[in-house]
Amino acid sequence: MSELEKIFESIRQACDVPLSQATTLPREAYRSEAFHRWEREALLAGGWMAVAHVSQIPLAGDFITLGLLGEPLVVIRGKDQEIRVMSRVCPHRAMDILPPGYSEGRLTTAERREGLPESCGHARFLLCPYHSWTFDLDGRLRACPEMQLAEGFQRDEWGLREFRSETWNGFVFVNLDGEAPPFAGDLEGMAAAIAPWKPAELEVVLQREWECEFDWKVLVENFMESYHHLGAHRKTLQLLMPAKNTWTEEEHRRYVHGHLPYTAEHRAAIEDSLAKGDAETGFPVIRGLEEDGLSHWHLYLVHPCFLFFTGHDCCAWYRVEPLGPGRMKLLTTLLVPVETTKREDFAAIMERETQRLLAFHLEDMEVCTAVQRGLASAGWQPGRLSHLEMPVWLFHRFLAARSRGSWPTADRPPAPSQKEVTS
Repeated sequence: MSELEKIFESIRQACDVPLSQATTLPREAYRSEAFHRWEREALLAGGWMAVAHVSQIPLAGDFITLGLLGEPLVVIRGKDQEIRVMSRVCPHRAMDILPPGYSEGRLTTAERREGLPESCGHARFLLCPYHSWTFDLDGRLRACPEMQLAEGFQRDEWGLREFRSETWNGFVFVNLDGEAPPFAGDLEGMAAAIAPWKPAELEVVLQREWECEFDWKVLVENFMESYHHLGAHRKTLQLLMPAKNTWTEEEHRRYVHGHLPYTAEHRAAIEDSLAKGDAETGFPVIRGLEEDGLSHWHLYLVHPCFLFFTGHDCCAWYRVEPLGPGRMKLLTTLLVPVETTKREDFAAIMERETQRLLAFHLEDMEVCTAVQRGLASAGWQPGRLSHLEMPVWLFHRFLAARSRGSWPTADRPPAPSQKEVTS
C-alpha cells in the first residue's frame, strides 16, 4: 500500500463512524508531500477557490495580485466591467508582468492605496517590465515592440491566459484546471441563508495578510469549530457566544453550516443598539435582518476552503492560499454595508473594531501555529472529537469522500442536524 493510500485509509477510519466515535486525522494529512500533491490536484486546483470580493475591485482597471498554488494570478475588472482571473505570466518570455514591488503601469492614487495591501492596484493597461509587451485589461496583447520580423507572428494569438472564473454572491472564484462543475450547484440552501446580508452589496473595509506556519486544513478546522471558545477565546468570543450553545446543521454535499448563538445578555444589547441606531455592539446593526440573523453568528465552509461568517453587524471572509504541507498565506477581510461606511463616526468605529478583531485573530494564529508544531512531536497521538467539533468531522468526511472519488451525502447517509442547545 502506498503512502497516499495509507493516509486515505486512516482518514476513512477516523470519520466513517458516528461523531461520538470519531477521531482526528492522521498527522500525515497535514505534513505529507504526497498528500499535499493529491489535495492540490483533486481538491484545490480541481475545485473552486475564492480570490476576491467585487468591492475590492470596483472600478475598471482595479486589480488584485496573488499567487495561488504556484500560479501568479491577477484578478482585474475590465473596461467592460467584467471581472477576469488571468495569468500574470507574459506569453513572450514568461516574465511576471506584475511582480511584487513593481509599479510601472500601475496608475494607483495614494487615496486608492491607503490602507490596502501592496497586492491591490489600479492600471489603464498591463505592462510587462521585461520587454514592454503591453496588454489590455481583458488580456489581449496591445503592443509588442520590434516583433515585425517574427514570421507568422499574429498579435491577437498572444494574449494573457484567462482562467475559468465565476462570481457568486459578490465573491470571485477560480477553477485552475477548468474541469470543475459550475460553482453554484448544490449551494441553493446556503445562498438563501446568506441572502438577507446581500453579500454582493457589502464592502470590504478591512483586510490583513498573514504568513502562516501551519497547514490550510488546520485553519479550516479552527475556523469552523467553536469548541475552542472555551480556551483560546475565553476572554473574547466565549463571553458572547459560549461554546456549549453552538451547533451544526445536517450534512450538506458542498458546504458546512454552523450556528453560534449569542448570550441572552448580548442579544438584548443588540436589540437596544438597533433601537437607538448606535454601534455599541460592534458596527451598527444591519437593518432588515430577522431573528436568526440578529441572534447568531453563522459560520460557513464551502468545500474545499471558502470560509465566511455572518453576524448582526458585519460579515467576514478568509482567502486561503495553501503553499505546501504546513504553510499557507491568509487574507482576512471584514465586510459591512455601504451605509455603515457613511456614518460620521465610522472612523472611530473602525479603529475600535479593528482592535477587537485583531485580538481574536491573533488568538487563532497562536493556536494554529502551535497545533502544527504539535503534529511533528513524538508525543502526538490521534485525538477524540467533542460533539461541538461536528464541523471538523464533516470536513473530514468531505476529504474521505473525495478520496473515494465521491462527495458527502452521495455514497453515505447524510449526518443529521444537531439539536440546538439553549443557554
